[in-house]
Amino acid sequence: MARSSAGRWLGGSISILAAPALLACLATPAFGLTGGAPTPSGRAPPPPSRSGSPDPAPSAGAVTLLSATTSPRKSFYYGARSPRLRYEIAADQASNDLRIDVVGEDGQVVKTFYRNDVAPETPDSVRWDGAAGDGRPAPNGRYSFRIAPQVGGPAARRASSSSAASLSLAFQLYAYAFPILGPHDYGGAAGRFGAARSGHTHEGQDVMAKCGTPLIAARGGRVQYSGYQGAAGNYVIVDGVGTGYDFGYMHLLEPSPLQAGMTVRTGEPIGLVGQTGDATACHLHFEIWTPPGWYEGGSPIDPLPLLQQWDAYS
Repeated sequence: MARSSAGRWLGGSISILAAPALLACLATPAFGLTGGAPTPSGRAPPPPSRSGSPDPAPSAGAVTLLSATTSPRKSFYYGARSPRLRYEIAADQASNDLRIDVVGEDGQVVKTFYRNDVAPETPDSVRWDGAAGDGRPAPNGRYSFRIAPQVGGPAARRASSSSAASLSLAFQLYAYAFPILGPHDYGGAAGRFGAARSGHTHEGQDVMAKCGTPLIAARGGRVQYSGYQGAAGNYVIVDGVGTGYDFGYMHLLEPSPLQAGMTVRTGEPIGLVGQTGDATACHLHFEIWTPPGWYEGGSPIDPLPLLQQWDAYS
């Protein structure tokens, strides 16, 4: 085995029995922050909007929407961009008490924001962090914002008479992002988890892609290690926020701009596909380790089923 620059061994025990537990964990992540695209200069993303409280004596006129948009259309937990609704109402009274619901595909309201004394023709916005009303994260799926008076009644619709239908304010929310932004494939049997190696077994999944293809964080969190090792080449290890699992990215083309102790968001850049270290072709060697983590007493598990899930919607 070859010792890593972080003072740990690239090799060790393999546990494929942990995969079902990880699948369950990733299906209900413990954090509900969202977004995907990187922010300029790595700045922290804006905080989510406060839920607010309903007005004790709510009042609203006949409310219609002058404008309403949602962005981005795809978001990720603990990402750089949260789903954001921007809207502007028209109404026949000067002050209006509104509720803005986040609604799932099944029609269930998962989160409500209260906005009191909203004036007509005044732009406003709401940013959702992916947490449901009970504070737990909402599951993967399609959601939509819905704007309505607190006093009850139908959701606000377009002010234009050309369309009586509600605006489409839908977006997708996912817990994890596929780590390669470009064409790729999963190679052959030699690149699978558990394949024989000299003195050890393969502890991850190789994903083949052209050198220079961008890599992003499948799950944001704290960077545990970032450096170079003879077998792994340039590599990064991220402690996935809220999961207890560590995620490893190896053979990067160049040293990652991320350093140990930094925070990376889901979907943010971590480097480029390369062929550094003990590699015979351009590819990402991707690992997932169970708690307590990468060479901290955890065990590597087969990441292929999860990669295929993330690949399907990314």
